[in-house]
Amino acid sequence: EGLKAGVPTLDESGFSGAYTFHGDAEKVFRDFFGGDNPFTELFDLGTTGDLRGLPEFSGLFGRGRPKKAESRVDELACTLEEVYRGATKILKITRQVLNEDQCTTSARQKLLTVHVKPGWKEGTEVRFVKEGDQGPNIIPGDVILVIRDRPHKRFHRKGLDIFYTAKISLAQALTGSLIEVETLDNRYLKVQLTDIVVPGYTKRVNGEGMPDPDNSGCHGDLVISFDIEFPKKLTPQQKNAIQQILKT
Repeated sequence: EGLKAGVPTLDESGFSGAYTFHGDAEKVFRDFFGGDNPFTELFDLGTTGDLRGLPEFSGLFGRGRPKKAESRVDELACTLEEVYRGATKILKITRQVLNEDQCTTSARQKLLTVHVKPGWKEGTEVRFVKEGDQGPNIIPGDVILVIRDRPHKRFHRKGLDIFYTAKISLAQALTGSLIEVETLDNRYLKVQLTDIVVPGYTKRVNGEGMPDPDNSGCHGDLVISFDIEFPKKLTPQQKNAIQQILKT
C-alpha cells in the first residue's frame, strides 16, 4: 500500500512512478536491497564479529572516518646572505602529539630542518608532510614553511636582481669615479663610473645578483642607484668658478 504513490525521492518531484506488485515477493526484495541478503557485507567480515571494518558502523566504537587536519603555515625568515649562499635552517615548533592512550594529547616540541637552496625566491614553500598537530581519529596536517626576507641594511632584492644605493659626492657624479661595493659573499666589487650621474641614473652590473635556483651557474644583476651629496655651502669664489665652468 505504501508504495502505490511511488518511491520517495530526494529531488523536488517527491515520488518516482507508481509501483505495482507483480506477485513475486523475492524479486521485490532483490530490487530494493540489491541482492538476496542486505547483510552480506557484515558476514563477509568473517567470524570475528568486528564491525569496525565498515565505515558506516565505525561510529559505534567512538571513531568515525579519520579526517586530515588543516595545514599549518609558518614563516621562515632568512637573511639575504643565507639566500645568496644557501644555508641550513632549524626551526623549533610546538605541536600537539597523541599520548600512549591514543585519546589525549600533549604539547611537545619538534625541530624541523630546512636546506635553503641558493637563490630561493621569497614566498618559496617548504612542506613537511604530516608534521602538524595530532589528535584522536585525526590524520596530522602538514607544516608549510614560507621563505621571507629579513630586512637588510644595504641591499634589497626583486626577483633575481639585487638593488644597492651608493652615496657619492657631486664632484664624483659630474666627473666620474671608482666606487666599491661589498657583496653578499664578502667580496669587494669595484665599479667604474664614467657617465655623468644624474637623478634617477642607475648602473647595472651583470651577473652579480642572486643565483638562479632553476638554472645552475646563472645569476641576476646588481643594480646600483645613487644618492648624490651636495655641498652644504660654497664660497663666492667657488660659485664663480662653477658658473664659469658650466657656461662653457
